[in-house]
Amino acid sequence: MNIDFDRLKTDLEELGRIGRDANGGVTRPSFSRADLEARAWLRAKIEAAGLAYRVDGAGNVFGRIEGAGKTIMVGSHIDTVVNGGMFDGAVGVVAGLECLRAIRESGLKTARPMELAAFTDEEGNLVGDFLGSRAFIGRLNRDLLEKGLTSFGRPLKDVLKGTDYTIESILNAYRAAPEIEAYLELHIEQGPVLETEDVPIGLVSGIAGKHYRWCSFHGAASHAGTTPLELRQDAFLGLADFALKSTQLVATHHYGSLVTVGKVHVLPGAFSIVPGQADFSFEFRSHSGETLKTLEKVLFSLAEDIAATRGLTFSSRVMDETQPVAISPRLSGLLASECEKLGYAYLAMPSGAGHDAQILAEVADTAMIFIPSPDGISHSPRETIRWEDLDKGANLLLNAVVKLAN
Repeated sequence: MNIDFDRLKTDLEELGRIGRDANGGVTRPSFSRADLEARAWLRAKIEAAGLAYRVDGAGNVFGRIEGAGKTIMVGSHIDTVVNGGMFDGAVGVVAGLECLRAIRESGLKTARPMELAAFTDEEGNLVGDFLGSRAFIGRLNRDLLEKGLTSFGRPLKDVLKGTDYTIESILNAYRAAPEIEAYLELHIEQGPVLETEDVPIGLVSGIAGKHYRWCSFHGAASHAGTTPLELRQDAFLGLADFALKSTQLVATHHYGSLVTVGKVHVLPGAFSIVPGQADFSFEFRSHSGETLKTLEKVLFSLAEDIAATRGLTFSSRVMDETQPVAISPRLSGLLASECEKLGYAYLAMPSGAGHDAQILAEVADTAMIFIPSPDGISHSPRETIRWEDLDKGANLLLNAVVKLAN
Protein backbone atom coordinates (compact mmCIF):
# COMPACT_ATOMS: atom_id res chain seq x y z
CA MET A 1 0.00 0.00 0.00
CA ASN A 2 1.04 3.60 -0.57
CA ILE A 3 -0.08 6.89 0.90
CA ASP A 4 -1.38 9.71 -1.30
CA PHE A 5 1.69 11.91 -1.06
CA ASP A 6 0.21 14.98 -2.77
CA ARG A 7 -2.66 14.97 -0.27
CA LEU A 8 -0.25 14.52 2.65
CA LYS A 9 1.89 17.44 1.48
CA THR A 10 -1.15 19.67 0.95
CA ASP A 11 -2.46 18.89 4.44
CA LEU A 12 0.90 19.60 6.05
CA GLU A 13 1.20 22.93 4.24
CA GLU A 14 -2.36 23.87 5.29
CA LEU A 15 -1.66 23.09 8.93
CA GLY A 16 1.64 24.98 8.70
CA ARG A 17 -0.19 28.19 7.86
CA ILE A 18 -2.18 28.07 11.11
CA GLY A 19 -0.33 30.09 13.74
CA ARG A 20 2.16 31.61 11.30
CA ASP A 21 3.79 34.51 13.15
CA ALA A 22 5.39 37.81 12.16
CA ASN A 23 8.88 36.31 12.34
CA GLY A 24 8.11 33.62 9.77
CA GLY A 25 7.73 30.77 12.26
CA VAL A 26 4.73 28.95 13.71
CA THR A 27 3.51 29.90 17.19
CA ARG A 28 0.83 27.42 18.22
CA PRO A 29 1.07 26.59 21.94
CA SER A 30 -1.70 24.35 23.27
CA PHE A 31 -5.02 26.09 23.99
CA SER A 32 -3.92 29.29 22.23
CA ARG A 33 -6.22 30.72 19.56
CA ALA A 34 -4.02 29.22 16.84
CA ASP A 35 -4.06 25.83 18.53
CA LEU A 36 -7.84 25.85 18.79
CA GLU A 37 -8.01 26.68 15.08
CA ALA A 38 -5.63 23.80 14.31
CA ARG A 39 -7.76 21.43 16.38
CA ALA A 40 -10.84 22.45 14.40
CA TRP A 41 -8.90 21.89 11.17
CA LEU A 42 -7.85 18.42 12.33
CA ARG A 43 -11.38 17.50 13.39
CA ALA A 44 -12.69 18.45 9.94
CA LYS A 45 -10.02 16.28 8.28
CA ILE A 46 -10.78 13.32 10.56
CA GLU A 47 -14.52 13.49 9.93
CA ALA A 48 -14.09 14.03 6.19
CA ALA A 49 -11.99 10.85 6.11
CA GLY A 50 -14.87 8.90 7.66
CA LEU A 51 -12.96 8.24 10.88
CA ALA A 52 -14.65 8.33 14.29
CA TYR A 53 -13.67 11.61 15.95
CA ARG A 54 -13.35 12.08 19.69
CA VAL A 55 -11.52 14.36 22.12
CA ASP A 56 -10.72 13.55 25.74
CA GLY A 57 -10.63 15.70 28.88
CA ALA A 58 -7.04 16.78 28.24
CA GLY A 59 -7.81 17.97 24.72
CA ASN A 60 -6.11 15.01 23.05
CA VAL A 61 -7.69 14.56 19.59
CA PHE A 62 -8.35 11.12 18.09
CA GLY A 63 -9.55 9.64 14.81
CA ARG A 64 -10.45 5.94 14.89
CA ILE A 65 -11.19 2.91 12.73
CA GLU A 66 -13.04 0.40 14.90
CA GLY A 67 -12.04 -3.21 15.35
CA ALA A 68 -11.68 -5.91 17.97
CA GLY A 69 -8.98 -6.12 20.62
CA LYS A 70 -6.25 -3.69 21.61
CA THR A 71 -5.69 -0.52 19.59
CA ILE A 72 -2.85 0.19 17.16
CA MET A 73 -2.11 3.91 17.62
CA VAL A 74 -0.16 6.37 15.48
CA GLY A 75 0.37 10.06 16.09
CA SER A 76 2.35 12.88 17.64
CA HIS A 77 1.41 16.51 18.43
CA ILE A 78 0.37 19.70 16.63
CA ASP A 79 1.38 22.24 19.28
CA THR A 80 4.61 24.18 18.76
CA VAL A 81 7.13 26.20 20.69
CA VAL A 82 6.95 29.97 20.25
CA ASN A 83 8.32 30.89 16.80
CA GLY A 84 8.91 27.24 15.96
CA GLY A 85 8.74 25.25 12.73
CA MET A 86 5.87 23.63 10.84
CA PHE A 87 7.17 20.04 10.85
CA ASP A 88 8.02 19.12 14.47
CA GLY A 89 5.09 16.98 15.67
CA ALA A 90 2.84 17.92 12.76
CA VAL A 91 4.60 15.45 10.44
CA GLY A 92 3.59 12.55 12.69
CA VAL A 93 -0.04 13.64 13.05
CA VAL A 94 -0.65 14.38 9.38
CA ALA A 95 1.17 11.22 8.23
CA GLY A 96 -0.85 9.20 10.75
CA LEU A 97 -4.06 10.72 9.41
CA GLU A 98 -3.01 9.84 5.86
CA CYS A 99 -2.23 6.24 6.87
CA LEU A 100 -5.70 5.67 8.33
CA ARG A 101 -7.30 7.46 5.42
CA ALA A 102 -5.41 5.25 2.91
CA ILE A 103 -6.40 2.08 4.79
CA ARG A 104 -10.05 3.11 4.91
CA GLU A 105 -10.13 4.08 1.23
CA SER A 106 -8.50 0.79 0.20
CA GLY A 107 -11.38 -1.17 1.74
CA LEU A 108 -8.87 -3.28 3.68
CA LYS A 109 -10.44 -4.97 6.70
CA THR A 110 -8.11 -5.16 9.68
CA ALA A 111 -8.41 -7.31 12.77
CA ARG A 112 -7.51 -4.66 15.32
CA PRO A 113 -8.79 -1.10 15.80
CA MET A 114 -6.52 1.73 14.65
CA GLU A 115 -6.40 5.24 16.04
CA LEU A 116 -4.72 8.53 15.23
CA ALA A 117 -3.71 10.64 18.25
CA ALA A 118 -2.71 14.31 18.44
CA PHE A 119 -1.49 14.82 22.00
CA THR A 120 -1.82 18.11 23.87
CA ASP A 121 1.22 20.21 24.81
CA GLU A 122 4.08 17.87 24.00
CA GLU A 123 6.29 20.96 23.94
CA GLY A 124 5.78 21.84 27.60
CA ASN A 125 4.39 25.36 27.19
CA LEU A 126 1.98 24.62 30.05
CA VAL A 127 3.22 22.74 33.15
CA GLY A 128 5.93 20.25 32.24
CA ASP A 129 6.33 18.40 28.97
CA PHE A 130 3.88 15.82 27.61
CA LEU A 131 0.73 17.02 29.37
CA GLY A 132 -1.55 15.20 26.93
CA SER A 133 0.22 11.85 26.75
CA ARG A 134 0.74 11.83 30.51
CA ALA A 135 -2.97 12.55 30.98
CA PHE A 136 -3.77 9.75 28.52
CA ILE A 137 -2.01 7.16 30.70
CA GLY A 138 -3.01 8.75 34.03
CA ARG A 139 0.45 9.91 35.14
CA LEU A 140 -0.07 13.54 36.13
CA ASN A 141 0.70 15.37 39.35
CA ARG A 142 -2.36 17.23 40.66
CA ASP A 143 -0.21 19.56 42.79
CA LEU A 144 1.84 20.63 39.76
CA LEU A 145 -1.28 21.29 37.68
CA GLU A 146 -2.91 23.32 40.44
CA LYS A 147 0.13 25.27 41.70
CA GLY A 148 2.65 25.29 38.87
CA LEU A 149 3.03 28.23 36.50
CA THR A 150 2.94 27.88 32.73
CA SER A 151 5.75 29.24 30.55
CA PHE A 152 3.54 32.32 30.09
CA GLY A 153 3.76 33.06 33.82
CA ARG A 154 0.08 32.28 34.41
CA PRO A 155 -1.53 29.41 36.34
CA LEU A 156 -2.88 26.58 34.18
CA LYS A 157 -6.44 27.20 35.35
CA ASP A 158 -6.25 30.72 33.90
CA VAL A 159 -4.97 29.44 30.55
CA LEU A 160 -7.88 26.96 30.44
CA LYS A 161 -10.54 29.65 30.94
CA GLY A 162 -12.73 29.90 27.87
CA THR A 163 -11.95 26.35 26.75
CA ASP A 164 -13.83 23.11 27.35
CA TYR A 165 -11.10 21.83 29.70
CA THR A 166 -10.39 22.04 33.41
CA ILE A 167 -7.68 20.66 35.67
CA GLU A 168 -10.17 18.03 36.79
CA SER A 169 -11.00 16.97 33.24
CA ILE A 170 -7.30 16.68 32.43
CA LEU A 171 -6.67 14.51 35.48
CA ASN A 172 -9.53 12.21 34.48
CA ALA A 173 -8.73 11.96 30.76
CA TYR A 174 -7.18 8.50 31.15
CA ARG A 175 -10.57 7.03 32.02
CA ALA A 176 -11.63 7.27 28.36
CA ALA A 177 -8.42 5.76 26.95
CA PRO A 178 -8.58 2.48 25.01
CA GLU A 179 -6.11 -0.31 25.71
CA ILE A 180 -3.10 0.11 23.43
CA GLU A 181 -1.27 -2.74 21.70
CA ALA A 182 1.37 -0.56 20.02
CA TYR A 183 2.14 3.10 19.36
CA LEU A 184 4.15 4.31 16.33
CA GLU A 185 5.36 7.88 15.91
CA LEU A 186 6.89 9.48 12.82
CA HIS A 187 9.00 12.55 13.64
CA ILE A 188 11.71 14.76 12.28
CA GLU A 189 15.11 13.92 13.75
CA GLN A 190 15.80 17.44 15.11
CA GLY A 191 19.52 16.78 14.66
CA PRO A 192 22.13 16.36 11.90
CA VAL A 193 22.92 12.62 11.96
CA LEU A 194 20.68 11.29 9.19
CA GLU A 195 21.59 14.10 6.82
CA THR A 196 25.29 13.66 7.57
CA GLU A 197 25.06 9.92 6.90
CA ASP A 198 22.83 10.51 3.85
CA VAL A 199 20.21 8.05 5.13
CA PRO A 200 16.47 8.80 4.71
CA ILE A 201 15.13 6.78 7.66
CA GLY A 202 16.16 6.57 11.31
CA LEU A 203 14.80 3.78 13.50
CA VAL A 204 14.96 4.95 17.09
CA SER A 205 16.63 2.51 19.47
CA GLY A 206 16.00 4.41 22.69
CA ILE A 207 14.91 7.80 24.08
CA ALA A 208 16.97 9.66 26.66
CA GLY A 209 15.58 10.54 30.07
CA LYS A 210 15.88 14.11 31.26
CA HIS A 211 15.86 16.06 34.50
CA TYR A 212 14.82 19.75 34.50
CA ARG A 213 15.40 22.13 37.40
CA TRP A 214 15.07 25.83 38.03
CA CYS A 215 18.09 26.83 40.11
CA SER A 216 19.51 29.88 41.89
CA PHE A 217 22.78 31.06 43.33
CA HIS A 218 22.20 33.68 46.03
CA GLY A 219 24.89 36.13 47.06
CA ALA A 220 24.91 39.83 47.90
CA ALA A 221 24.40 42.75 45.56
CA SER A 222 27.04 45.42 46.10
CA HIS A 223 28.68 48.36 44.36
CA ALA A 224 30.97 47.30 41.52
CA GLY A 225 33.33 50.20 42.13
CA THR A 226 33.76 49.87 45.89
CA THR A 227 33.59 46.13 46.62
CA PRO A 228 36.99 44.40 46.24
CA LEU A 229 37.00 41.20 44.19
CA GLU A 230 37.98 39.06 47.17
CA LEU A 231 35.04 40.36 49.23
CA ARG A 232 32.34 39.92 46.62
CA GLN A 233 29.52 37.39 46.83
CA ASP A 234 28.92 37.39 43.07
CA ALA A 235 26.04 35.07 42.22
CA PHE A 236 26.75 35.24 38.49
CA LEU A 237 30.32 34.02 38.97
CA GLY A 238 28.88 31.08 40.91
CA LEU A 239 26.65 30.26 37.95
CA ALA A 240 29.47 30.70 35.43
CA ASP A 241 31.76 28.46 37.47
CA PHE A 242 29.03 25.82 37.77
CA ALA A 243 28.13 25.90 34.06
CA LEU A 244 31.75 25.32 33.07
CA LYS A 245 32.61 22.70 35.69
CA SER A 246 29.35 20.73 35.24
CA THR A 247 30.00 20.53 31.51
CA GLN A 248 33.59 19.39 32.10
CA LEU A 249 32.41 16.78 34.62
CA VAL A 250 29.85 15.26 32.26
CA ALA A 251 32.18 15.35 29.24
CA THR A 252 35.00 13.69 31.21
CA HIS A 253 33.17 11.10 33.32
CA HIS A 254 29.79 10.55 31.61
CA TYR A 255 30.44 11.05 27.91
CA GLY A 256 27.26 10.67 25.87
CA SER A 257 25.15 12.32 28.56
CA LEU A 258 24.32 16.01 28.23
CA VAL A 259 24.06 19.02 30.51
CA THR A 260 22.70 22.47 29.57
CA VAL A 261 22.12 25.88 31.13
CA GLY A 262 19.47 27.29 28.82
CA LYS A 263 18.03 30.41 30.46
CA VAL A 264 19.63 32.89 32.85
CA HIS A 265 18.15 35.78 34.85
CA VAL A 266 20.57 37.93 36.83
CA LEU A 267 19.44 40.29 39.62
CA PRO A 268 19.43 43.17 40.11
CA GLY A 269 20.72 43.21 36.51
CA ALA A 270 22.20 46.70 36.33
CA PHE A 271 25.45 48.45 35.51
CA SER A 272 27.85 48.94 38.41
CA ILE A 273 26.15 46.38 40.67
CA VAL A 274 27.62 43.00 41.56
CA PRO A 275 24.89 40.42 40.90
CA GLY A 276 23.27 39.25 44.11
CA GLN A 277 21.17 36.50 42.53
CA ALA A 278 21.45 34.33 39.42
CA ASP A 279 18.42 32.24 38.46
CA PHE A 280 18.82 29.68 35.67
CA SER A 281 17.34 26.63 34.00
CA PHE A 282 19.44 23.50 34.29
CA GLU A 283 18.91 20.16 32.59
CA PHE A 284 20.78 16.92 32.18
CA ARG A 285 19.97 13.95 29.96
CA SER A 286 21.11 10.37 29.61
CA HIS A 287 20.05 7.09 28.03
CA SER A 288 20.87 5.35 31.33
CA GLY A 289 18.59 5.56 34.35
CA GLU A 290 21.53 4.80 36.67
CA THR A 291 23.58 7.59 35.10
CA LEU A 292 20.73 10.04 35.68
CA LYS A 293 20.74 9.15 39.37
CA THR A 294 24.50 9.58 39.54
CA LEU A 295 24.37 12.91 37.74
CA GLU A 296 21.71 14.21 40.09
CA LYS A 297 23.97 13.45 43.04
CA VAL A 298 27.30 14.71 41.68
CA LEU A 299 26.06 17.79 39.85
CA PHE A 300 24.18 19.25 42.79
CA SER A 301 27.03 18.36 45.14
CA LEU A 302 29.25 20.37 42.79
CA ALA A 303 26.82 23.30 42.96
CA GLU A 304 26.88 23.25 46.76
CA ASP A 305 30.70 23.15 46.79
CA ILE A 306 30.92 26.12 44.43
CA ALA A 307 28.42 28.06 46.54
CA ALA A 308 30.38 27.39 49.74
CA THR A 309 33.67 28.41 48.13
CA ARG A 310 32.26 31.70 46.85
CA GLY A 311 30.22 32.65 49.91
CA LEU A 312 26.90 31.91 48.20
CA THR A 313 23.91 29.67 48.78
CA PHE A 314 22.39 27.35 46.18
CA SER A 315 18.77 26.28 45.78
CA SER A 316 16.78 24.39 43.16
CA ARG A 317 13.36 22.95 42.44
CA VAL A 318 12.39 20.14 40.10
CA MET A 319 10.45 21.26 37.04
CA ASP A 320 10.10 17.94 35.19
CA GLU A 321 11.60 14.47 34.95
CA THR A 322 11.35 11.60 32.48
CA GLN A 323 13.04 8.22 32.49
CA PRO A 324 15.00 6.71 29.60
CA VAL A 325 13.08 4.31 27.36
CA ALA A 326 14.31 1.41 25.25
CA ILE A 327 12.29 0.91 22.07
CA SER A 328 10.40 -2.37 21.71
CA PRO A 329 12.60 -4.91 19.84
CA ARG A 330 9.42 -6.37 18.32
CA LEU A 331 8.47 -3.06 16.73
CA SER A 332 11.98 -2.00 15.75
CA GLY A 333 12.43 -5.41 14.10
CA LEU A 334 9.16 -4.96 12.22
CA LEU A 335 10.19 -1.51 11.00
CA ALA A 336 13.61 -2.78 9.88
CA SER A 337 11.95 -5.62 7.97
CA GLU A 338 9.53 -3.22 6.26
CA CYS A 339 12.40 -0.89 5.31
CA GLU A 340 14.16 -3.77 3.60
CA LYS A 341 11.00 -4.76 1.71
CA LEU A 342 10.49 -1.16 0.58
CA GLY A 343 14.15 -0.73 -0.35
CA TYR A 344 14.77 2.10 2.13
CA ALA A 345 18.19 2.58 3.69
CA TYR A 346 17.90 3.07 7.44
CA LEU A 347 20.02 3.76 10.50
CA ALA A 348 19.38 2.61 14.07
CA MET A 349 19.92 5.62 16.33
CA PRO A 350 19.06 6.98 19.78
CA SER A 351 16.89 10.03 20.41
CA GLY A 352 18.26 12.68 22.73
CA ALA A 353 14.99 14.63 22.55
CA GLY A 354 11.89 13.48 24.38
CA HIS A 355 8.68 12.43 22.62
CA ASP A 356 5.15 11.25 23.43
CA ALA A 357 6.32 7.71 22.53
CA GLN A 358 8.49 7.86 25.63
CA ILE A 359 5.42 8.37 27.82
CA LEU A 360 3.24 5.76 26.13
CA ALA A 361 6.04 3.20 26.53
CA GLU A 362 4.80 2.76 30.09
CA VAL A 363 1.58 1.14 28.85
CA ALA A 364 2.37 -0.26 25.38
CA ASP A 365 5.14 -1.23 22.97
CA THR A 366 6.30 1.94 21.19
CA ALA A 367 8.58 2.75 18.28
CA MET A 368 9.67 5.85 16.37
CA ILE A 369 10.63 6.61 12.79
CA PHE A 370 12.88 9.61 12.14
CA ILE A 371 13.28 11.48 8.87
CA PRO A 372 16.19 13.91 8.36
CA SER A 373 16.20 17.52 9.53
CA PRO A 374 18.29 19.47 6.98
CA ASP A 375 21.18 21.22 8.78
CA GLY A 376 19.90 19.68 12.02
CA ILE A 377 17.58 22.64 12.57
CA SER A 378 14.41 22.36 14.66
CA HIS A 379 12.28 24.61 16.89
CA SER A 380 13.01 27.39 14.40
CA PRO A 381 11.35 29.07 11.41
CA ARG A 382 14.22 27.56 9.38
CA GLU A 383 13.12 24.02 10.27
CA THR A 384 12.47 22.04 7.09
CA ILE A 385 12.37 18.57 5.55
CA ARG A 386 13.01 16.92 2.19
CA TRP A 387 9.64 15.87 0.81
CA GLU A 388 11.02 12.61 -0.58
CA ASP A 389 12.08 11.62 2.96
CA LEU A 390 8.57 12.25 4.25
CA ASP A 391 7.17 10.10 1.45
CA LYS A 392 9.40 7.21 2.56
CA GLY A 393 8.68 7.72 6.26
CA ALA A 394 4.92 7.86 5.76
CA ASN A 395 4.87 4.75 3.55
CA LEU A 396 6.98 2.89 6.11
CA LEU A 397 4.52 3.95 8.81
CA LEU A 398 1.55 2.82 6.70
CA ASN A 399 2.94 -0.64 5.97
CA ALA A 400 3.93 -1.17 9.60
CA VAL A 401 0.47 -0.17 10.82
CA VAL A 402 -1.20 -2.58 8.39
CA LYS A 403 1.01 -5.42 9.62
CA LEU A 404 0.28 -4.62 13.28
CA ALA A 405 -3.45 -4.22 12.72
CA ASN A 406 -3.60 -7.70 11.17
